[in-house]
Amino acid sequence: MSQSPQEGKFAVFSRLPAAFVRAVMVVILIVLPSALLATNASEGTQIIALVAIFAALFTIVEYSASSPSLVEFRDAPPFNRTRFSALFATVLCLSVIFRGYQSPSIITEFFQDSGSQIGRAIDFPFSPVRLMVLTMPADSDPRVVERLRDAAGLAYMIAMISIAWFVILLRLRHWPRRGGAFNVWVNLPTFDPTAGGDVVQRLQRDGRVNIILGFLLPFLVPAALKLISFFGTPIQLDDPHTLIWTVTAWAFLPASILMRGVALSRVASMIDIQRKMAYARAASDDYQPA
Repeated sequence: MSQSPQEGKFAVFSRLPAAFVRAVMVVILIVLPSALLATNASEGTQIIALVAIFAALFTIVEYSASSPSLVEFRDAPPFNRTRFSALFATVLCLSVIFRGYQSPSIITEFFQDSGSQIGRAIDFPFSPVRLMVLTMPADSDPRVVERLRDAAGLAYMIAMISIAWFVILLRLRHWPRRGGAFNVWVNLPTFDPTAGGDVVQRLQRDGRVNIILGFLLPFLVPAALKLISFFGTPIQLDDPHTLIWTVTAWAFLPASILMRGVALSRVASMIDIQRKMAYARAASDDYQPA
C-alpha cells in the first residue's frame, strides 16, 4: 500500500528531532580540535565553521528524508553509529593528546602515556604505524615524529577495536534484520539492483573488494603520501590540526571501508538465505496434492 502525502510529511517531521541530534554531534566532531587546541588563524576558523554548517545541513537532509541519497545503512543500526563513535573517539583522543602539549593536566598526561605506549608497541618493521612514521622527511623534528607515531598508534588501535566491536555486534544482534524488515532501497541508496548481474554475487564481490581495500589502505596511504612529498609539496604535519585530521583519515577510512565490506557480505548472505527459503516454499507448494 502506497504512503499518502500526509503520512509522508508526518514521517519526515517525526525524523527531524533525531536528525537534528545527529547534526549537532557532527558539528561537535568537526569543531572539537579547534575547541581544545589554541589557534591563531581566523581564516582556518571560518573554514571549520563553514564545513560544520554544510555537514550539519547534509546530515539533517539525509536523516530526515524519506530515503537518503548517499548515506548507507541509515535504518540499519549499529553500522553508522559504530563508525561515528570510532571517528569521534579518534578525534577526541588525539585532540586531548595535543592539548597536553599546550595545557598539561592529569587527563592529557594519561592520554599521552597511553598513546606513547601503544605507538611503541605497534611501531615495528613494515607495520602501518612504521610506514606512517617513514613518511616524514629525514630532517624532521624528532618531537614531531614522536607525536606522529603516538597519534598513529592510538588511532590505529581505535580503528581495530571498532572493527572488532562491529563484528561482535553483528553476531549478537543478528544484523541486518534483527527480526524486522531490511529495506535495501533505503539502506543502500547508491546500489542499483537493476544494473545487471545477480544481486547476491554483486554484493559479495563489492564486499570482498571493500574488505581487501580496507585492509590494504593503511599500507598504501603512507606510500602515496611519500610519493606526493617526493614529486610535489609534502604535507606539513607540524601543525597539530593537520596532524590530527591526517592521522584520523588514515586510520578511520580503511576501517570504515572494511566495515562496509563486512556489512555488504552480511546483506548478500541474508538475501541468499531468503531466496533459498522462497524457492523451497515454492517447491513444497508445487508438490502438495490438490
